[in-house]
Amino acid sequence: MILRPLLASLLLLGACVRLGAADAIEAGQNADQSAHGNKPERLAWLQDAGFGMFIHWSFDGQLGGDISHVAVGASREWLDWYFHELPQSFNPKRFDADGLLGLAKLAGMRYVVLTAKHHSGFCMWDSATTDFTIMHTPYAHDLVADYTAAARRLGLGVGIYYSPEDFSFLDHHGLTITRPAPPMDAATTAALTKLVNDQTRELMTKYGKVEVLFIDGEPKEPCRDTGWSVNPDLLVTRGAITTPEQHLPGRALAGAWESCVTMGTQWPWKPTDETYKSGTRLIGLLIETRAKGGSLLLNVGPKPDGELPIEQEGRLREIALWHAANGEAIHHTRPWIVTNEEGIWFTKQADSDTVYAFLTGISDWAMGQRREFVLHSVAATAQTAASVLGQTSATLEYQAGADTACRFSQTAQGLSVSAVRTQRFHTDAKWPNPLVLKLTHVQPALKPPAVDTQKAEAGAPGAVIAHGTLLDLGDAATVQVGFEYQEYLGFTEALNNEQWTATVLTAQHHAGPFAHPIAGLQAGRTYQIRAVVAHPKLTMRGDFQRITVK
Repeated sequence: MILRPLLASLLLLGACVRLGAADAIEAGQNADQSAHGNKPERLAWLQDAGFGMFIHWSFDGQLGGDISHVAVGASREWLDWYFHELPQSFNPKRFDADGLLGLAKLAGMRYVVLTAKHHSGFCMWDSATTDFTIMHTPYAHDLVADYTAAARRLGLGVGIYYSPEDFSFLDHHGLTITRPAPPMDAATTAALTKLVNDQTRELMTKYGKVEVLFIDGEPKEPCRDTGWSVNPDLLVTRGAITTPEQHLPGRALAGAWESCVTMGTQWPWKPTDETYKSGTRLIGLLIETRAKGGSLLLNVGPKPDGELPIEQEGRLREIALWHAANGEAIHHTRPWIVTNEEGIWFTKQADSDTVYAFLTGISDWAMGQRREFVLHSVAATAQTAASVLGQTSATLEYQAGADTACRFSQTAQGLSVSAVRTQRFHTDAKWPNPLVLKLTHVQPALKPPAVDTQKAEAGAPGAVIAHGTLLDLGDAATVQVGFEYQEYLGFTEALNNEQWTATVLTAQHHAGPFAHPIAGLQAGRTYQIRAVVAHPKLTMRGDFQRITVK
């Protein structure tokens, strides 16, 4: 492995976290791709697992604010209190590793990732490298030891989040706490490298085999290389593969990738002014992630005493209820030939010709009601069977003899599937979450088109010129191309905006570039733009680009 110069890494310290600009975040992720040492079987494991729990937690979560970042720009008096006094009131005596991770398993999560050390430098384990640890708090207990033991008891993949950035190190060496880090002399750089190596080795050797390592910040190389030297089977996510944060890519990506997403607007617990995504929205994000070939790392933030906030627990239990019926469509799957046909999303079993269709966006599907769907990308064979996951489609409660069979037929328009909702998940029989169709022994019905979004450019005041490239017409002689756009609401709020505005579509007969002006935008605001191609039977979209309007 060729290592980037360490000084350059330090100057880029933390560049891939919370910069706010999509291209800056993506640049950090793309840079990670140059250091790809994960074994193929470990990447396949992540693709099969598909769903994990992220646990953001540290001593400064007592304040109910963002952990670590609050120290950037703080006064000397504040930092003295932060590093020396605040740890003395951290006592997560209600932390129940088996309970929390048991809930993760119930919700269908296959692995867990704990913030063993965030940017502050505070270690949640008994480290010999520093006194700034959980052992020097009233709790005085190795929390990482309890966490890893519980994960193994429950059969979950053990994951560690580690930050090579270390604010306590900077402060101890008389350096200003900034992001990216300030320049360091050779001796200080060597000291930081040794600290990262020693702490990584502790985490990789004290608690049995660690399966996943999430490296947040710079320098990644010493952490990553030490991890792989201790455990060649270690899967490094951030630091080696694409890991979008607080957003999903606009289309399926090749290979394994992982997106980390919060339930609300903050990684750690936020006691006031928090806005949570609904359980239905979180299920939708899981479905979209899997349809695009990724793994969703869904975050929770325990309270200072170690308990999980009821709002987060409730959402995990809603996901668990949905997953109990539909987990088959989430795990050991890969993308279908298209990610979705509007509100119908798809996955495919990794090693068979079974396709799953997630029927999203239907919040009023009454029990006993029959609905019909036409799938344009899926074609039946002589061996095809159709069913609804989680139910037999043979019995309807209190309605003996009702026709509840799942049926299908191949028509000129596509594969027509007719299904009845027969399973009661809630007492009131209402259920806002997607039913999933299982279609065995099917094959592609068409060759889909493909489109890519290019960077937009400034136009007249309040306008931009959007650019795209039609990569492939698929099996159509002519397609329609255009764009969709939406206002970018911010780093933590972007996933809350599901509304897109469409431009007019124009006919295109061959692959190549296209452009369209978008007017009526508000100056000073940032917008997300994605290219669109409409095939006669379905519509495909490219990834999004962002631009701030002048």
